[in-house]
Amino acid sequence: MIEIVIGNVEPQLVVGMRKRGTYAQIRPMLASVRKCIEANGAQVAGPPAFVCHENPKEVVRANLLHNADVEVVIPVSKEIPGDEEITCYELPGGPMAKITHKGPYEKSAGAYKKLFAWIAENHRKVAGPTREVYLNDPKKVPPEELLTEIYAPVA
Repeated sequence: MIEIVIGNVEPQLVVGMRKRGTYAQIRPMLASVRKCIEANGAQVAGPPAFVCHENPKEVVRANLLHNADVEVVIPVSKEIPGDEEITCYELPGGPMAKITHKGPYEKSAGAYKKLFAWIAENHRKVAGPTREVYLNDPKKVPPEELLTEIYAPVA
């Protein structure tokens, strides 16, 4: 059984990149952010994440139109300078509902449906962008073993 929990997520210092396009850009964008972190001598302080600014009804359409608001972040140990594409900032925390998806990233829709249904059934509202936190590396584990925590800020 898939368990959904609400917990308080602490704010995190992150290095991130945000642009318009498709969700296929997530992996190359994360690689660029990682290079920036390494070039500035900072340490990665947690797993990488994707911040989704579209609501569930907009996701597919935005991706098909190559107009998705794609943001990726990696937590870091210290502040580093940014540039025109990459910034360092504090990703907000707060109360969030969380579900863990096991399997290929592109098959996470069922987990999202369960999460949003649970939020509605518990008389909560989604109060900001959702996040996908990637707990393992797709270069090191097969797609069916990938673990993704999906967070939704709640009010």
